[in-house]
Amino acid sequence: MDFEDDAFVLSARPFGEAGAIVEVLTANHGKYVAHVAGGASRRMRPFMQAGARVLVTYRSRVSEQLGSVRVEPVGEGPSALFDDPLALAGLGAASAVAGGALPEREPHPGAFAAFEQLSAVLADLEIWPAVYVRFEAGLLEDLGFGLDFSQCAVTGTTDDLTFVSPRTGRAVSAKAAEPYRDRLLALPAFLLSAQGRLQPGDVAAGLALTGVFLERFVFAPLNRPLPPARIWLAERLAAAGRL
Repeated sequence: MDFEDDAFVLSARPFGEAGAIVEVLTANHGKYVAHVAGGASRRMRPFMQAGARVLVTYRSRVSEQLGSVRVEPVGEGPSALFDDPLALAGLGAASAVAGGALPEREPHPGAFAAFEQLSAVLADLEIWPAVYVRFEAGLLEDLGFGLDFSQCAVTGTTDDLTFVSPRTGRAVSAKAAEPYRDRLLALPAFLLSAQGRLQPGDVAAGLALTGVFLERFVFAPLNRPLPPARIWLAERLAAAGRL
C-alpha cells in the first residue's frame, strides 16, 4: 500500500541506531505508525516533534506489517512555539489525545481538520485554549460520540442551555436543570456558538466536559486513562490563570 498525504506528527521514538518510529495523523488515511529511516538524526529531529506539519510518503509491501515513511517538513511547526511553553503543552496534549483515541488506518478527516484549526491559532493565547476544547469536542464527534447541544433533553427548548447530562451528553436548560444541578456538567456558551463570548471559568468547564466523555467513551473501553499530557495541560492553564 502506497500513498502521499498531508499529516501531523503525533509522536516519535528512536528505533535502532538512526531510525525512528513515528505516529502520524494524515488528512485522508487516518493514523499511521511507520518507520522513518534516519528519523533520529540531527537534521530530522526538528520536524519529528509532536505537532509538526509534514508531507508523508508511505510505503508498505504487506498492509498488515509496519511500513516505512518519508517525511518532509511543511512550515516551521513546533519550532515557532519554542518560546511559548504553554502553547507547546497544548500541542502536546492534542497530539497525545489524538494518538491515544484514534484507531489506526481508519480515515478521520474531521479529527485532522480539528487538529489543523488548533495548530493555526496556537500563537494566540487569548484564543487557543477555547479552540483546544473545540478540538476535543470535534474529536468526539468524529469518533461517533458527538455531544448534542441542539436542544434541552428534558423540555426540547433551544433557549438558555447551560448544562449537559453526563449520562447522555445532551444539553439541559437552566430551568429544567434546577433540581439536578449538582449532577450535571456546566455547558460554556462558546460551545453553543462561534459567537459565544468567553467568560471566566469557561475553558475549565469545557475541559471538564470533554474530559468526562473522552474518558468514558474513548479511553475507558481501551483500558487507558486520559493521557498525562492532557492532565498537565489543565494544570498549566490553571497555573497561568487561563481557565
